Amino acid sequence: MFNKKSQQRNRCQLYGGQGKKGYDWWWHSFTAYNAKTGEPRPFFLEFFLINPKRGGEEPVFGQLKENQEAGIKPSYLMVKIGYWGKGAKQLHRFFGWKKIKVNYKAPFSISADDCYLDEYQSRGNVSISKEESEKHPEYMCDYGSISWDLKIEKDIAFNVGYGAGWLFRHLQLFEMFWHAEGMKSRFSGTIIADGEEYIVRKEDSYGYSDKNWGKDFTSPWVWLSSNNMVSNITNKKLENSVFDIGGGRPKVGFIALEGKLLSAFYYEGKCYEFNFSKFWTNTRTKFDCYETDTHIVWHVEQKTWNNKMITDITCLKEDMLLVNYEAPNGKKLHNRLFNGGNGVGRIQLFHKGKLIDDINVYNVGCEYGEYGLPTISYKKR
Repeated sequence: MFNKKSQQRNRCQLYGGQGKKGYDWWWHSFTAYNAKTGEPRPFFLEFFLINPKRGGEEPVFGQLKENQEAGIKPSYLMVKIGYWGKGAKQLHRFFGWKKIKVNYKAPFSISADDCYLDEYQSRGNVSISKEESEKHPEYMCDYGSISWDLKIEKDIAFNVGYGAGWLFRHLQLFEMFWHAEGMKSRFSGTIIADGEEYIVRKEDSYGYSDKNWGKDFTSPWVWLSSNNMVSNITNKKLENSVFDIGGGRPKVGFIALEGKLLSAFYYEGKCYEFNFSKFWTNTRTKFDCYETDTHIVWHVEQKTWNNKMITDITCLKEDMLLVNYEAPNGKKLHNRLFNGGNGVGRIQLFHKGKLIDDINVYNVGCEYGEYGLPTISYKKR
């Protein structure tokens, strides 16, 4: 049973050695609607913390040449907000650690100036001019202005477990950890994006909330999730369903685990999990992820003793962006990490060889990238 909420997992994990060589972020994605035209627009919002024990009054950027030459590591809160589709963009606002307040206990909260996030709400503003964006490549972002005021309700969780649970997290045995407190979430509120007002409604926000933390990022990097689904068998919308897939090449210490994805499908109240760390389920995975001239394509097949899920997703590259992060060591190795919210596709779910449902999925949050490649060509079978 993966639908186990845990505000302990969802709180800030940058304790001990992670304070000097760690990151922790809270990611949110959802659909909003233009107040004038009703046109849907998928948005994302993230609060990203890195290396608090290396911080000071002002943010420290690892991408600055002088910091790289001096071995100075990044330290800041980065508030990231943006949208996908035509004109997709990501905006970043940075704060030095002496200007940030973090509640490390559960439930967490983060505040800096007028930017705020906790389990239930977020508000703030990010504004950067074209001149600033061009003058400061270390900001790793586009230009524009977005403000928001949102409520968050997290309905269904994906608690991945990692077998040894607390011990694995306490010893930081994995290089990158993942917890989805609200893989199905409902958002409500308003957004002002470059002068346009957008309304966010609980009933059709198709929201998602998770977090990652650790020392570095996985490569390849895979993420797929949606709760906007229609059965091809009954032609009815699945109102109580969501799927979530993530991972790629996790590391335990210095050992890399090739071709490992963690997946969950909450199908109309019943849990189907494909989790390699739960070895007794005999989870087997194969996946292909690649780039064409126009699309990013994902094909994932997973099996346990009793269940099977086949997932096929595509997303137009013109609707996506290359999302930017630097690691706690100051390196930026993911330079072609495609990130989108307009994916579409199909899922087939089986139990003991029998087809349970054949499903069309929409508003898919999706990501794929790999270190060091000019194009994405990784395939795992």
